[in-house]
Amino acid sequence: MAEYADPENTLIIETTKGKVVIALRPDLAPNHVAHIKRLARENFYDGVVFHRVIDGFMAQTGDPKGTGTGGSSYPNLKQEFNDEPHVRGTTSMARSQSPDSANSQFFICFDDAAFLNRQYTVWGKVVEGMENVDQIKRGEPVRDPDKMLTVRVAADVE
Repeated sequence: MAEYADPENTLIIETTKGKVVIALRPDLAPNHVAHIKRLARENFYDGVVFHRVIDGFMAQTGDPKGTGTGGSSYPNLKQEFNDEPHVRGTTSMARSQSPDSANSQFFICFDDAAFLNRQYTVWGKVVEGMENVDQIKRGEPVRDPDKMLTVRVAADVE
């Protein structure tokens, strides 16, 4: 198993395109990071598809319904907007019009998306496997979508 600087704040996502490793940022969004880790530890994300993937923008996932309308059974999160920019590899929470509506859906930026800065909660960054994110099938909605096979906190992986 690979060595990670902070296994408790490292997320390992096995996708249909390969492994993606995300460094979590509790310094930026402590409640969002705690929520993502809780969902990962409950295997909530296992088998969830990338339902909205826009070339040059982002790949969105985290909806158990696979439609963009679902979430976890937990309450929505209060926003933790921060100054971290939305750039290639940034992981950030999806939400509706309400700033405090993030729940389980998140996205990974393919490229810079400065128009999202300070309006969506950044909670991590891809540190390994961005080439696998780049291969995720595009669409809105995606036909025969790629998925997250497993999502684990590195500290929990043997």
